[in-house]
Amino acid sequence: MRALFAALLLLAAGSCAQRSPVDEAAVTRGGDFASGVEKSRLVSDVDALVAAHRADTPLDCASLFEVDQIDTERHPVCHLTRDKARQLVRERFEALGYTVTLNETEDPRFPTANVIAELRGTERPDEVVVVGAHYDAFHAGADDNSSGVAAMLEMARLAAGKRFARTVRFVGFDLEELGVVGSTRYVRLHAEEKVIASIVFDCIGYRDARPGAQQGLPGFPMPDTGDFLAAIANEQSRPRLEELYALSGKLGFVPVRGALAPIDGSGPFAGNLMRSDHAPFWLAGHSALFLTDTANFRNPHYHRDTDVPATLDPDFLAGVTRLSAAGLALWAEGPLP
Repeated sequence: MRALFAALLLLAAGSCAQRSPVDEAAVTRGGDFASGVEKSRLVSDVDALVAAHRADTPLDCASLFEVDQIDTERHPVCHLTRDKARQLVRERFEALGYTVTLNETEDPRFPTANVIAELRGTERPDEVVVVGAHYDAFHAGADDNSSGVAAMLEMARLAAGKRFARTVRFVGFDLEELGVVGSTRYVRLHAEEKVIASIVFDCIGYRDARPGAQQGLPGFPMPDTGDFLAAIANEQSRPRLEELYALSGKLGFVPVRGALAPIDGSGPFAGNLMRSDHAPFWLAGHSALFLTDTANFRNPHYHRDTDVPATLDPDFLAGVTRLSAAGLALWAEGPLP
């Protein structure tokens, strides 16, 4: 995640004006699907991703700016890695039986490769549900964003070999940290698709329930305990937010605070609301939910070398993954018999 949230999120946190009813059969199906999430696998995948980042060679700072103008030891961009994490994501998808494609874009400064695994829908294959997370990271990147990638991989494991009415697509986005580069290119390539729902994970593993742990901005009410998942939508995505909120109320996997950005989200607060991989979806008119623990509003290790697995809360990460899996089952309409 590239930056703080805007005041608009804080103002709206915890509010959904209406909750769309979710069919009880769909809730049961989603809950059954989500019950397959294994916390131990999430922890193992976070550990593996962190190890990949630590073993990798950071991006060359000289290709980005004049290195004599910054402290290269401390500047996070000089500790950005992605290649070994990309390979790990690809190998995990392939091990699950997916045919993996790379959405590659050559660029002299910012070449990207989004990693894509797809499960074709059996009834309405042209309708797509996307689950995405960026795999590039600063330093070890445990919360930002190995937690999100681990959730995506676990959902891909649950979906593997199953049948859904709609197409399910898992995407590991490249170079989110340099300005949502990979996801922007992905959305341009798939601009004409009918996207029913998108789940974008970015920092979903940190919880701190102590009073005062959750930071906010003056004048905007929000809890001072960091024990909830923030679900961010724009007007286009509002039905999905209301459905996720309803699922949360019925299944109880993790507390959810919802926030709604007006219209496409690119209003006066765009500089802070549009800084993860959901933004290109919003701007293209597609539905996308941004799921996060609020990053540096809560996590003191954000973009630091202390963002390591030991700081994460595996129970919280598992709860977020289970709720998201239930959402996937609802929107992709499956698994089918």
